This record gives sequence, C-alpha cells and structure tokens, in this order.
Amino acid sequence: MKTSSPAPRRHRAGAVTAALALSVLGVLGGTGGAHAQQPTAAPEAPDTAAPGDVVTSEPTDFQYWPGYPADATAWKIQYTSTTATGGENTVSGTVVVPKDGKTGPRPLVAYAAGSVGMGDKCAPSAGFHDGSTTEAPLINAALVRGFAVAVTDYEGLGTPGDHTYTVAQAEGTALLDAARAAQRMPEAQQLGVSTESPVGIMGYSQGGQASAWAAELQPSYAPELKVKGTASGGVPADLMKVAEHVNGGDEAGYIAMAAIGHDTAYPELDLDKYLNDDGRALVETVREGCLGEIQEAAKGKKIEDYTVSNPLEQPDWKEKIGANDIGAKKPSAPVFLYHGEADTTIPYELGTGLRGAWCDQGVAVQWQSFPGAAHVQAAIEGNGPALDWLGARFAGEATQGNCGA
Repeated sequence: MKTSSPAPRRHRAGAVTAALALSVLGVLGGTGGAHAQQPTAAPEAPDTAAPGDVVTSEPTDFQYWPGYPADATAWKIQYTSTTATGGENTVSGTVVVPKDGKTGPRPLVAYAAGSVGMGDKCAPSAGFHDGSTTEAPLINAALVRGFAVAVTDYEGLGTPGDHTYTVAQAEGTALLDAARAAQRMPEAQQLGVSTESPVGIMGYSQGGQASAWAAELQPSYAPELKVKGTASGGVPADLMKVAEHVNGGDEAGYIAMAAIGHDTAYPELDLDKYLNDDGRALVETVREGCLGEIQEAAKGKKIEDYTVSNPLEQPDWKEKIGANDIGAKKPSAPVFLYHGEADTTIPYELGTGLRGAWCDQGVAVQWQSFPGAAHVQAAIEGNGPALDWLGARFAGEATQGNCGA
C-alpha cells in the first residue's frame, strides 16, 4: 500500500531514484533480505512441459521504491527452463506490465539482474513486493517507457537447490524462457504481451553475462523470439580474469559464489574435496547469504586461505569455467554494450575485448564507455541510454553501431 505521494512518472525521476537505491545499498544487486518474501517449493512441471511454459502464476505487487508502487500489473511466476547440462528445471521470476491502456503488441524486455547473493531470500522477485529489490528503479524506467518486463530469478535463486551463479549456460536459458513465459501468460496477453511483441534482452554485471550469453544463444535456443537488440553492461566476459582480479580483495566473495554455482551445475567438479575447514564454513555462509554478507565474510581472503589445493588450476574446472567465455558466437541482433572506465569489479578491458570480438564477427555493436565511472555508477548512468537504444530498435530504427569509431 502506498504510504506517500508517488514520484512523477518521468525518466529523470526514475534515474534519480535508481541512484539513491544503488547508493544506499552500496552494491549493484543487493536486496533487502530482512523484508523479503520466502520462496515456496517449486511444483513439478507437467510431463509435456516445454521450455518457457508457465508452471504457476500469482498476482503480486511491484514497488520500485519502498512505498512507491509502479503504475503496473505484476505476477510472480514459476516456469520451465533448461539446466546447463540440458535437463529440465523450474525457475521463478516476475512479469510486470504497465497500466497504460495499451492492448496491442507491446515491447517486452527480458531482464537479468545483477548479483544479489545465493540465498532464496535475496532473489529479485522476493523484494519487488515491498520495493527492497535494488534494481527495481532501473526496471521501472522500462515500465514508464511502455515496455513490459520479464525478470528471471535464475536457477536455484527462489526455487529449491543452490543457485548456479555465473554459469552462463543456465542463466541464458532462464532469461530467454522468462520472455517465453511472459508471452504465454493469458493475463499478460490481454495487456499486449504476445508472440508478436518485439523483444529486447538486457542486464548488467551478472545480468550482463546472462544477457550477453542469451544474445548468443537465442538464434539456436529460442529463434521464435522477435529479438530486436540486446543491452549488456559490465559484462564479466572472462570469469578466470575476473577471479584473478578480485582474489584477495574486498570482492573476493564472488569467487566463492562462482565456485558453488559451478559445482551445483556440474557436481562432478566435487568442490568439497578442495576445501579446508575454513572453506567448508565459508560455503555454508555463502549458500544462504545475500551479497553484502558474503562479501564481508570473504573480504581480503585468497583462494588458498580456503583450500588444500586450488580448484581453478585443475583441467576440469578450467574447462567448465572457460566455457562461460563470451564473444565466440554471433548474436542475431544489434547490441548496445557499455562499461565504466574506472570499474574495479569487472575490468574495463573485458568490455572492450567483448566489443572487439563481436565487431570482428560483423555484429552492429553500439559501444559506450563512461569515463571515471566505477561498477555501480556505470549501471546507473548506462540504464537510460540502454533503454533509449532498445526503444529505437523496438520502433524499427536501424543501427550500424560504432565498431569503426
């Protein structure tokens, strides 16, 4: 229930709110776990379920700031998707559609959130009802433009089992299937979301990895989606380089999250055999924690502090982690790619490297860098330009990108 007068529905107001949200919480993707709804067990999908089929759907609230509900209708959903190894799973998410009276085909944004942690209480959908999900203001900026949004919680984040954090193969399918699910919901169809809707893919940080991978995967996995463009920012295009960069620093917790995520997706990696007692204790903390708690627990620590031998030096771990590298495949639609030049979380050269890899394949890449911007700041500054760029693609405007610049 609204507790005070809403902020004006203007793009500038949304950007200011986003800045406040991200600044107060201090990290992209953190959620207000103390107020978050607890997940319910994922029901079994029907035997005939296909990727993107809706398993459950229930109305929910979407607040972009505590006490400020968006002018939109929302549903918490669970839908069928595909694991990293090709199996069937059930993923949760949220579909949000503006209340603007439009009933004809409207644009749909498949939105991948940044890192929130590993516990179910941290899932993006868990905090939308009370405005405690950090990226809700960024999503609201899409809603005020008339775009519907399908947000994935990813595998194991909001449903049983551990979250397959940074396993791009599972993230990409979850994101594309969220779009499919939105299109198959009768309630959303009545508000203009349909198979004729132009689709945009979007995400930053972990969401940048998910959206970039989905852009590469879409032509083979979900070719029926009418994808007009992808906007990806702060993309960790090479996880090994990210691990080297954050190891022993303030954000070393990302390594523990990624290790658990890959061990979950590929149990044969057998993470436990590499851990010492401190490592096992950290894993238990990480499995149920949100991002801030995880980063505090691992702050300043190196991999060797938690292991009897480094799993990242083993061939099987190198193979699975290297399989997440982005840039080897060509997206079927243009891309808006952005990165902060002062990013201390995801090195800037990973962004420029991905730009080069896609440009070399003939992708129309619109590259935008943000001088002096660190990781969170670039997420805020890039959100409006990314949505404007997607809006132009939805309107049918052509783009050649700026690969030659």
